[in-house]
Amino acid sequence: MTSIDISTTAAPRSNGRVERFDTIVVGGGQAGLSVGYHLQQHDVDFVIVDAQQRVGDVWRNRWDSLRLFTPAKYSGLPGMPFPACSGHLPDKDEVADYLERYSERFDLPVRSGTRAESLAHDRERWVLRTSRGTLEADNVVVATGPFQRPKVPAVAALLDRGIQQRHSSDYRSPFELPDGPVLVVGAGNSGAQIALELARHRPVWLAGRDTGHLPRRLLGRDLFDWIWPAARRLTVETRIGRRMRRSIRGGGDALIGIPERVLVDAGVRRVGRVEEARDGFPVVDGAPIRPSAIVWCTGFTADYSWIDAPVFDEHGWPRHRRGVAADAAGLYFLGQRFQYRLTSSLVGGVGDDAAFVADEVVRRAEMAVAE
Repeated sequence: MTSIDISTTAAPRSNGRVERFDTIVVGGGQAGLSVGYHLQQHDVDFVIVDAQQRVGDVWRNRWDSLRLFTPAKYSGLPGMPFPACSGHLPDKDEVADYLERYSERFDLPVRSGTRAESLAHDRERWVLRTSRGTLEADNVVVATGPFQRPKVPAVAALLDRGIQQRHSSDYRSPFELPDGPVLVVGAGNSGAQIALELARHRPVWLAGRDTGHLPRRLLGRDLFDWIWPAARRLTVETRIGRRMRRSIRGGGDALIGIPERVLVDAGVRRVGRVEEARDGFPVVDGAPIRPSAIVWCTGFTADYSWIDAPVFDEHGWPRHRRGVAADAAGLYFLGQRFQYRLTSSLVGGVGDDAAFVADEVVRRAEMAVAE
């Protein structure tokens, strides 16, 4: 069993009203709901806390035209298939509504509008302070997913204030941006989708390296009919899996169903990386350009600053084995990119990891009883 260095993580006892559970799940997205389903199957006493006001709001608040690149067939959570034709690519509102219906169908104990503010161990159990009170539990599952703190390069601070800048997490539609050309930085799936949408209304530059392309269909079948079974088998316990996880953490994903010719035909101008500014304007391919707005599709970084536990590496990522935190008994993580499988952070893939984490929670409780 792992242990906690309580000398560095001890939290003061709360003098106010404290609610106690066996397990607290932080995050009410696909990861939190999935582990909630499995905890419920084991009859565990648990609660799910989520900062959003409504289940699914993380998806509702993303850009208007967003669609999953995984078809509905591979986008269901445990116990409830996604309610659409198997090849349909759900839009962001369909995903949000599905998550809400999922929580209602299984009567999951979600407390919306409850933001986690700090988590530490008090030598007896985990203490979670939230915007709506203090909770205690023997186990905590951090299911906040991979999209935490928007990442924007340092060059953004050097640009002219007249250029409107938004991260992709704050972008909604072309009509919220000022007139004129737009620079989209980051040429992964998000950047390519947003660039194509913007190109229908104005000139667009798309900056970043070519991440490669995978066709939407292959030999008459959807791409994921071919790769999903293999992707589920690809784990960090394989050499190629470990190599792929390092690659995924270090760069963008291949574009799904957006070949280069589609970008070219839409009028999107591909340019190199933005690494410097000159006279307040971004420099690409050695020359400054003058966009009216920039959309940074540059990803996210981990933000576990609210967790006081010695479980993070030099990059801020939790040290764990299949979601079980190193050196902190009763602490678990869920929904990270390639947490155990290539599909770990996808709507339809997180359920496998959720089942394992729930089993570990139950196993720990059984060991405590046996002792």
